[in-house]
Amino acid sequence: MTEIRPDEALAQAYDGITAVVDGLDDAHLQRATRCQGWLVADLLLHVLGDAQRALVALASPVDGPADVDDVSYWRGFPGGDDQAARHAWWVRRSASAFDLPIGIVRLWKETAPAAVRAAASADPEGYVTTQGHVLRVPDLLATLTTEAVVHHLDLTPELPEAPPPGPLAVRVAVSTMDGLLSDDAVRPAGWDDNEFLLKATGRIPLTDRDRLELGEAAGWFPLLG
Repeated sequence: MTEIRPDEALAQAYDGITAVVDGLDDAHLQRATRCQGWLVADLLLHVLGDAQRALVALASPVDGPADVDDVSYWRGFPGGDDQAARHAWWVRRSASAFDLPIGIVRLWKETAPAAVRAAASADPEGYVTTQGHVLRVPDLLATLTTEAVVHHLDLTPELPEAPPPGPLAVRVAVSTMDGLLSDDAVRPAGWDDNEFLLKATGRIPLTDRDRLELGEAAGWFPLLG
């Protein structure tokens, strides 16, 4: 299998989100997503925050070693706690400060390409810090790609014409979930990549058949909140 360049995967992930939201009117930007309480515009603002965080991290190299990688980074984000609820409410209020939802799209289209250019220019052997952790640059880019792919899927339940996330970006996100699942478990063969991502992140509940095939590993789901 061809090795994935982390910056190319991130570019594909962010281009995929742009393809979903570009051209949507304000009514479509106020449709529901898979993230409880968030409209499309709200979720886009959340992902925009990741692109802004990427710009800061990539412009702030630090000495290694890393304390987490692209998989273990996620184990510090269980989801569903008070901090997550506070962040969700902050995003809702921040998005409502825009005169119209289309303003968030404009800001996303300015910021996301800048983050991708910064990623392409970053030292692949370097280290950066973000959210209290030190990561290798490729691992940072993988975490950003994984989050973007999952939220791409979150954006689309009421946007049936939206394109799916790109294959390189999906491969990175799937690799993350495989890492969280561990070597002792295998995902059901009937799952395609998108179903795996949605079930691994708790967007879609496991079926009885899923639980039977996963065995003890079913208790680890969702792998990422």
